[in-house]
Amino acid sequence: MSEKNTEKVAIVTGAAKGIGRAIAVELARAGFYVVINYLSDKNGAEETLAMVNDAGSDGEIYGFDVRDTGKTEEVINDIAARHGRIDALINNAGIIKDGLFMMMEPESWQAVVDTSLNGFYNMTRPVIEKMVRERSGVIVSLSSASSLLPNRGQANYSAAKAGLNAASRVVASEVARLGIRVNVVAPGLIETDMIADAPKDHIKTLIPMARIGRPEEVARVVAFLCSDDASYMTGQILSVNGGMC
Repeated sequence: MSEKNTEKVAIVTGAAKGIGRAIAVELARAGFYVVINYLSDKNGAEETLAMVNDAGSDGEIYGFDVRDTGKTEEVINDIAARHGRIDALINNAGIIKDGLFMMMEPESWQAVVDTSLNGFYNMTRPVIEKMVRERSGVIVSLSSASSLLPNRGQANYSAAKAGLNAASRVVASEVARLGIRVNVVAPGLIETDMIADAPKDHIKTLIPMARIGRPEEVARVVAFLCSDDASYMTGQILSVNGGMC
C-alpha cells in the first residue's frame, strides 16, 4: 500500500473473537482498514477478517504475542512502513488465570500482568512514536470492571487492569498537546468465552440492568472514542457495565 494512503488504519489486538472481534467489525463500519492481531486462533482471526470485509472495509491478519517486546515493535514498524500511518490502536488482548491470591502461582500472576499491562507498553510505546510524527492518533485500551471493583480470585487481573488505567491516564497527559488521545473502556460482564464458567444467573442479580452485556455494546463505545465525535476526550475511563458501581 502506498505511503500516500489516506484510509485510516486501526490495529486491534486479541481480535480473533469476543470483544476484539466486535471492535474490529465496528471500526470497519466506521471506515477503518483493520489490522487484526491474534495469538493462536488463526481460524478465528480469518473469520474476523471475513466479517470486516462484510462490514464494507478491508484488513489483514498478524499473528504475534503482545508480550514479546521485539516482535511487537517489528510488526508495528512493518505496518507503518507499508501503510504510511497508524491512526488507532486498540489494546484488547488479555487473559485470565483466576485463583485466590494466597494460592496463586507466580506463573499465573506473571502471565496476566505480562499480557494486559506489559502488552500495553509493548504496543503503545512504538505506536505513539509513529503518531507523534503525524501529530494525531487515538489509543483505546480495554480494562475491566475488576480494575475498579473488588472481585475475589482476580488479584492478578485486577492489578494488571488497574495499572493499565493509571498508565493510560499518565500517557494521555503526556501526549495530549501532540494531538494524540488516550482513553480506556472498562467493560463489566460481557457475553464472551471468558465468562463461560461464571455463575451468570447470580451475577445478573448484582447488575442494575439485570443482564449481561454484548460485545457489540462495548465495541460501539470504542468506535466512538476513535471518532472525531470524541475529539475533546482524553485520559478518561469509561465504564460499560450495566450500572455496576
